[in-house]
Amino acid sequence: MTDLCDRTATELSAGLASGELSAVDLTESCLSRIDAVEDRVKAFLTLTPEVARERAVELDVHRATGAPQSAVAGIPLALKDVLTTRGIRTTCGSRILESYVPPYDCTPWTRLSGEGAVLLGKTNCDEFAMGSSNENSAFGPVHNPWDLDAVPGGSSGGSAAAVAAGEVVWALGTDTGGSVRQPAALCGVVGLKPTYGLVSRYGLIAFASSLDTVGTFTRSVPDAAVLLGAIAGRDPRDATSLDAPPVASDLDRGIAGLRVGVLDGTFGEGVAQGVRDAVRAALDRLDALGAEVGEVSLPHADYALSAYYLIAPSEASSNLARYDGVRYGFRVEGGADSMEMMARTRGQGFGAEVKRRIMLGTYALSAGYYEAYYGQAQKVRTLIIRDYERAFEECDVLVSPTSPTTAFKIGERADDPMAMYLSDVFTIPANLAGVPAISLPCGLDPAGLPVGLQFTGPVLGEQVLFRAAETLERDLGLDLRPPLLSGV
Repeated sequence: MTDLCDRTATELSAGLASGELSAVDLTESCLSRIDAVEDRVKAFLTLTPEVARERAVELDVHRATGAPQSAVAGIPLALKDVLTTRGIRTTCGSRILESYVPPYDCTPWTRLSGEGAVLLGKTNCDEFAMGSSNENSAFGPVHNPWDLDAVPGGSSGGSAAAVAAGEVVWALGTDTGGSVRQPAALCGVVGLKPTYGLVSRYGLIAFASSLDTVGTFTRSVPDAAVLLGAIAGRDPRDATSLDAPPVASDLDRGIAGLRVGVLDGTFGEGVAQGVRDAVRAALDRLDALGAEVGEVSLPHADYALSAYYLIAPSEASSNLARYDGVRYGFRVEGGADSMEMMARTRGQGFGAEVKRRIMLGTYALSAGYYEAYYGQAQKVRTLIIRDYERAFEECDVLVSPTSPTTAFKIGERADDPMAMYLSDVFTIPANLAGVPAISLPCGLDPAGLPVGLQFTGPVLGEQVLFRAAETLERDLGLDLRPPLLSGV
């Protein structure tokens, strides 16, 4: 019999509503799974079991009164440790915030908490969300449940691994250049990056403010639609936030006549053969389901990676200037003056990848180089936005692999930053354009590792995105269970 913690949120919500199961039963199932596998997966930086148990009891008492319940009520959740939680440590995977306990909640958690979600803990991530493998965390790497010697992807690898291993039913992460979709692909779960601004960034500790997007990890596409519906919407504390349109209706309409554009480069150099084969098979299924499948081009996509690695580090160099050892967080005492104290604090508090990106960004923004680097990158970004606009005149959704490879071994790319950066070659363009994209499992490679397929939609096109992804998910009928769980 499937453990409660392995079911979809949609199934569990129905069971809670009918009285078939309780929030306490579900919470204990997830906590038991954490006890069984967390010492090997290492998905969490902070666990909150007692808080979760207390909340579950309250929810069951409230439900017994007959009061109406939200679809997220009683469902155990994890948050990436860049999302602030009042009274619960929030580290960003960095020594510089190792002891930081925020006095406020981020808006996504405020909304979920208000609807009865149960928080089990905060998940490990690349330091300040900078990375594609989760190896940049100051507290050690997360291990992929499909292969404990492999990375889970990054930067939201802890959230992806926790969902894949059944430690939580669903989780939130953040996506700046693919940091939800790429780990979702490598861990065999569904990862959604919504339209920029659809989910408030209030309480998200910033990496690159014009790119950062709160996203979801779930076991199914309908679950992603439900979770997004609970956190989306206008927030007066975030000037970039948008009013939320309906995001989860008519998911079962099918895709007959839907125009699906296969992006140039989908089967190009650098894409592993196992990824190509799984994506081709998925495209054949889309064709058989009645979609109109054709090729489409984003002419300036080849420049997206270069533009991203000027824009994101530039914004990071500004955002991370606040970590000076004066106001909060880690501080190295001593030194001749405050400047030396700040230098020592940052030198010991930040990891190598964060320092690398701060230096890149500071250089790109410096006098004499601003227009040549940052200014040019923003012009490329505009061209990519226009490419998407033209592509969506011809197509309803775009398709590509999520990642050019499946999960690679821990340490394999540690000394090759460029190879690591190329992990996000298919995901970065959507962040630059602010459009929504979703990754779902479409098969396994010959080594038995998950392959992710990415659907990308137009701005505020979540509804058509969910419709296409849910139809393919239902047709594929995959029941992916990591080898880690075979003996659990």
